[in-house]
Amino acid sequence: MITTAVPDFAATLPDGGRLMGLDVGTKTIGVAFCDVNWSFATPDKTIIRKKFSADLETLKMLVAQHGIVGLVVGLPLNMDGTDSPRTQSTRAFARNLLPLGLPLLLWDERWSTAAVERALIAADVSRAKRAERVDSAAAAFILQGAIDALTR
Repeated sequence: MITTAVPDFAATLPDGGRLMGLDVGTKTIGVAFCDVNWSFATPDKTIIRKKFSADLETLKMLVAQHGIVGLVVGLPLNMDGTDSPRTQSTRAFARNLLPLGLPLLLWDERWSTAAVERALIAADVSRAKRAERVDSAAAAFILQGAIDALTR
């Protein structure tokens, strides 16, 4: 099941359990995880994209390794809330994740990368280190927004 509605997503989840957040780009996938109580999201790694089959195998491994019960994928909407070619690509990516058998929430990711960039600059992280961390940090930002909505 893929949805943009938090209540529908929540209805398919057990009470608690780890969620995985993804920031899907054209070259990389930022990955983050939350704790079983949905309190905080933590950046994990950045996957360098290859063929989708290889990306799916990597994600399957992470799902099994971390006991994931649901996915949150950042949806790159235009500023006016409409779809763009990237939005359509992300929706297609999400549909291709259905073989994982997990509920999937598409979460509005507008401003996520900009917010993360500002936070990393404020923390005086070098440009090179920011480039390494921005995708997984954006995934954590996206996931944190979703878990905050789930626990309200």
